[in-house]
Amino acid sequence: MRVTLFGAGRIGPLHARTLLMTGAVDQLVIMDVVPERAAAAAQALGGSVAASVDEALAAADAAVICASTDDHPGLIRAAIGRGIPTFCEKPLAASLAESIAVRRDIEAAGVPFQLGFQRRFDPAYVEARRLIESGAMGDIHALSLRSHDPEPASEEFIASSGGMFRDLSIHDLDILRFLSGREVDEVYVIGSAKGFPVYEKYDDLANAVAVMRLDDGTPVALTWTRHDPLGHDVRTEVFGSRDSVSVGLGPRMPLRSVEPGVPPPAGPPWHIFLDRWDDAYRDELTAFVDVARGARLSPCTARDGVEALRIAEALTVSAAEHRPVRLAEITA
Repeated sequence: MRVTLFGAGRIGPLHARTLLMTGAVDQLVIMDVVPERAAAAAQALGGSVAASVDEALAAADAAVICASTDDHPGLIRAAIGRGIPTFCEKPLAASLAESIAVRRDIEAAGVPFQLGFQRRFDPAYVEARRLIESGAMGDIHALSLRSHDPEPASEEFIASSGGMFRDLSIHDLDILRFLSGREVDEVYVIGSAKGFPVYEKYDDLANAVAVMRLDDGTPVALTWTRHDPLGHDVRTEVFGSRDSVSVGLGPRMPLRSVEPGVPPPAGPPWHIFLDRWDDAYRDELTAFVDVARGARLSPCTARDGVEALRIAEALTVSAAEHRPVRLAEITA
């Protein structure tokens, strides 16, 4: 399989190595807006470099897009316009309106497409979903999700990230839909940039807490922070009438108990997301190879990207206007 990779930054080479490890990819073509970065990645991975989008997509069997968000719509359209199965890191586009437009183009083209929400492939999340779908959890009374980054991002990233809810929170918003099989009906969020003037400078948040109601009435609580001194902490708890389960509760969880006699997690704690989700990234790209071959349907569609971003938009409005927001209000 000949695969074209757009974007040779941090996540691009990781995806390229994963694709090569599947044994299905024997030709790798890399393009990046910084030619030297593409050349370095190609040399390290045994691939070749393309100087243009047309050259990169020539004879490609699949495309993997890891470029900057602003480039996603154009690269997606270039690939699907040639009938090339495409994987794209989240999000589809920077705005909800453009995401909806890209989704329509993907669906009209009928070309296999997979969006990059890797938590859907984490074994613990997969098991939690199985338990919910099978009825083993009973009625779901409530869900609790949290995502804590170990340290703030660079100012350059903050300036163009789109804000906490489009960046940090978006994975929680997708996994909430994935686990529950429901849509979000209403959201309310409070947050602060306290202690982090760089986030305040860009009218962004460093810490936030949200409550949501799903369309079947189930309540959800979520927390986010940009700085967790112990590490990368992503956990989810599901409380049902028959069982209660947790994702992320384990020896590498960056959280300690102060109950007498309770030892800290064995560690070492998860420090960066690349370590935490290594297996999930592998299974995500393995799934895409099957999608590109026509062996399975996409496990994460363009619609999933649109709906996660719609929730992010609702949270953004709630934070700005200090009020609950119904998802029905968020249109483009």
